Amino acid sequence: MTLLSTLSSSSPATAALPSPSITESTMVGSIPNSTFPANVGILALEFYFPSKYVEQAELEQFDGVSAGKYTIGLGQTKMAVCDDREDINSISLTVVQNLVEKHNISYKDIGFLEVGTESIIDKSKSVKTVLMSLFEESGNFDVVGIDTKNACYGGTASVFNAVNWIESSSWDGRYAIAVAADIASYAEGPARPTGGAGAVAVLIGPNAPVVFDQGVRASHMNHLWDFYKPELASEYPTVDGHFSNTCYIRSVDACYSLFTQKFSKRYSPNPEQLITNKDIDHLAFHAPNCKLVQKAFGRLAYNDMLKDPENEAYAAVKEYAKFGHSEESYYDKGLERAMMQFTKSEYQKKVIPSIYASTNVGNMYTASVWACLSSLLSSTPDEEILNKRIGMFSYGSGSAATFFSLKVVASTEKFRDTLQIQSRLEDRVKVTPQVFADHLKLREETALLKDYNPVGDISTLAKGTYYLQRIDEKFRRTYARA
Repeated sequence: MTLLSTLSSSSPATAALPSPSITESTMVGSIPNSTFPANVGILALEFYFPSKYVEQAELEQFDGVSAGKYTIGLGQTKMAVCDDREDINSISLTVVQNLVEKHNISYKDIGFLEVGTESIIDKSKSVKTVLMSLFEESGNFDVVGIDTKNACYGGTASVFNAVNWIESSSWDGRYAIAVAADIASYAEGPARPTGGAGAVAVLIGPNAPVVFDQGVRASHMNHLWDFYKPELASEYPTVDGHFSNTCYIRSVDACYSLFTQKFSKRYSPNPEQLITNKDIDHLAFHAPNCKLVQKAFGRLAYNDMLKDPENEAYAAVKEYAKFGHSEESYYDKGLERAMMQFTKSEYQKKVIPSIYASTNVGNMYTASVWACLSSLLSSTPDEEILNKRIGMFSYGSGSAATFFSLKVVASTEKFRDTLQIQSRLEDRVKVTPQVFADHLKLREETALLKDYNPVGDISTLAKGTYYLQRIDEKFRRTYARA
C-alpha cells in the first residue's frame, strides 16, 4: 500500500452529470463554516483534433533525416494537419459544441467560460467572445471569463480560474468550462515535426468524479526567452529547442519538489515523510514531444533520490546523486539515460496510457496536458483508476509551470464512452508530407488576408466540425459546421 492510498478521500460522486444548481450542501458562503462546495473537479472532457494527419516516418524521409529521428528521437508517430479551413476560433467552437451535445448540457447552465490559447488571430477580440455565438439561442449572455495567454500554460490557467470561480463567493451555482486549444506549427527546420493541433474542453463543477486536490498546486514562474512569438504576422514561433527542453526540466524539478512538500504537509499522516513518485498512481505531462515526457518522468525519480540518496532502492543510479541540481545535471547524457532506464517499467504503467493522443496528434500547446489526461481517462478501466491519484505537470515557455494533482473518486465510464479517442484517431485521413508542407505554405500565404474565401477541402472534415467559411473585407470571420 502506498502512502497516498492511506489518505482520506473525498466522498464518491455519481456517474451522471450532477445538477449545477446551488443546494444547501454546495452553496458557497450561504452556510456558516462552509467554505467550498464538495468535490470540485472535472465532470466531463471533450477532445477535438483535426481529421488529417501525416506519418512521422514518412516525414523523416521527406525531410532527408535519419530514420528514427522523429519517431524514436522525439517519440512521435503521427502529426495532425490543418489547412486554411481551421483556425483557433473554429477548433474552439467545435470542442465546446461537441461537449454540450454529448453531455446534454443547456447553455443556460454555463456561468463561466474561459479560453487558454497562444494561437492569436486578433490582437483585441477574444476567442471567448466568438464562442458566445453558441449561447445566442439560449439567451444566456451572463458568462464570466475571457482569454488567457502564456504559451502552452494558458489552458491550465483557465482551468484554475474556473475552479477558483466555483470555490469563490462569486459562484452562482452554474457549470464552468475551460477551453485549451491551439494550432502548433513551425517554419521549415528541426522544430517542424513537433507541430500538431488540438482542443480540449473541460467541464468543471461540484460533485465531480475527478477532483482537484486543494492547496497543493506548486508553481514556478520566471523570465526566459526559450520560445516566444514576436512576429505578430506569423504563426511561427522563435524557439531555442535545446534551451526550452532544459527550461522544462528545470521547472519539473522546482514544481515537483514544492508539490511533494505541500502535499505531504496537507494530507500525509506524517508530514515529515515526503511523498515520492511511487505514491502517485498515474501522471500526465505537458507533451511538446513524448521523448521529453519520458525524460521528465525520470527526473521525478532523480529528485526523489536526492532527498534519500542512501536508500537501497536507488543503488543502481546512486552514482549520479553527485550532480545534485547543478547546471551539469541538466546536460549530462549519462544521468539522463540512467534515470530513463531506471524508471522504464514505471513509465510504461504510469505514463504511457496518457500519451497515446500526443504520440498520434503531436504538440497541441495549451491543450497538450489536457489531451494527455483525456487519453488516460478514456483508456483506463475503473478497476485501475478508481480511488487513484493523478499527478499533472503543465509548462508554458517564458515561463510558467505548475505541478498539481487530481483524485478519481467515482467511475470514469462516462469519459470512456464519450471520448473514444482511439477509434476517432483511426478514422482520420492520411496526407503525404508534400500535402502537409503545402497546407503550411497555404496558411502562411493567407494569414493576413481579408476578403478571402478559404480553399481547403471541407469533405475531409469530421461531422460536427466548424470551419472557416469566409474572411470579409473588414477581416470579420464567419464559420459553418460540417
